Amino acid sequence: MATAFSSDGEAALQRELGPAAAAAPRGDLDGFYEMGRAAAFVRGGGFRKVALQFPDELLADAAAVAARMEAATGAEMYVLGDTTYGSCCVDEVAAEHAGAEAVLHYGPACLSPCRKLPVLHIFGQQPLDIGRCAEAFRELYPDRQRCVVVLSDVVYAHAMGELEQQLCPEYPNIVFSRVVCGDPPGPAPPGEVWQFGRQFPVEAPGGLQDCAMFYVGAEGLALTSFMLTWNCCPFSSFDPATGCGRRETLNVSRALMRRLYLVERARDAQVVGILVGTLGVAGYLAVLQHLRELLRQAGKRSYTLAVGKPNPAKLANFLEVDIFVLVACAQNSLLDSSDFYRPVVTPYELELACNPAREWTGNYLTDFRDLLPGACAHVELPPAVPAAEAVPDISLITGEMRATHLCDPPAPQLPPSTTLACRDQSRALAEISPAASFLESRSWRGLEQQLGQTPVSRAVQGRRGIAIAYEDEGRK
Repeated sequence: MATAFSSDGEAALQRELGPAAAAAPRGDLDGFYEMGRAAAFVRGGGFRKVALQFPDELLADAAAVAARMEAATGAEMYVLGDTTYGSCCVDEVAAEHAGAEAVLHYGPACLSPCRKLPVLHIFGQQPLDIGRCAEAFRELYPDRQRCVVVLSDVVYAHAMGELEQQLCPEYPNIVFSRVVCGDPPGPAPPGEVWQFGRQFPVEAPGGLQDCAMFYVGAEGLALTSFMLTWNCCPFSSFDPATGCGRRETLNVSRALMRRLYLVERARDAQVVGILVGTLGVAGYLAVLQHLRELLRQAGKRSYTLAVGKPNPAKLANFLEVDIFVLVACAQNSLLDSSDFYRPVVTPYELELACNPAREWTGNYLTDFRDLLPGACAHVELPPAVPAAEAVPDISLITGEMRATHLCDPPAPQLPPSTTLACRDQSRALAEISPAASFLESRSWRGLEQQLGQTPVSRAVQGRRGIAIAYEDEGRK
């Protein structure tokens, strides 16, 4: 646990920097970044300033791509790097700060819908050995009549058509998913799945549970999200980097048991921190309000925190919080919090803990928009139960009795989370927040300017060198 909060920095000092492994070939920028399609998007929309968002591994090509795009379109290009949250999400906030009228998002993407700016996704056409992938598929599925759904990482979507031509004559029940950007125009028709930016029909007699899944791409958050959501299907994968296919041995049951343990921790929690993990995914404000109302009726205190990318050091500053809930895209919401001081759960897991009407059915949800009113998995809160009629529950972790019913909160006489207090001896009334007062009572509240409280001193020459070995340390 100690290594998660501090280190001597030796690894950073000794690390050697080299070219990014996933960077595009220098001679094939036009093909890798689909310059023609991107330029047509900019010219067709009449955009005068466009934000180019690159992940860290592709930033080496940012200047060259921006120069070629400006020459091809006449528009001003603004490069976005070091995004506020996950690089798979479109950073609309940074784009708006730059005054951009549209965003070109490069590299892997979660395909979460946006609402403010027009977006064009350019995944980058990573190479794929079609013959080796087809051979691995045949080894994993010798039964030619098996119903298999083929999924892929977005960077290999360009090669799925050729793979389909090789396998469809041999496998009559094979189904290839299609990458779709944006929300579906309406509810998916019967026998069709539209989720995670993928669309595919399900033709098996028993539905999706009779299908196997074959994933083309490296192990990562996307594959984990697929396996937890479609946990009734056996998964296999092909890693293009290694050229090897395998049956996924991740024990989904153990992963679900770990997530259900976090649900039990959420039931015990009294103070919940709502982490804002996205400012660009459509519906994030609605789910924030939904979680606040859910926690209020469950009798729990909540704080909304915007800390950027969460890490153990940041969240360790909030010792009063019993558990955190992360509002992020479907890929980034499954945060491994084993190194954190407090657990981090998803909005779906918090609903399982606080909404008595929602029961565990074996289906796992990673998209928080499915929980909102009108969505496919929305469950209304049941009526409040008086405390005298509530059925007590025993915590499986602490063994203590707890209340799991929804209570009627007292009617507020003022706007929520505010109260009146005497500001000074003149008896002037000021409106304050109990949450802010609670945090102000802590002995340490972070870095403060303390203007007028620190005496002025003359500047003097300080130590020279690095902290691990200053130049003058050996003289004393």
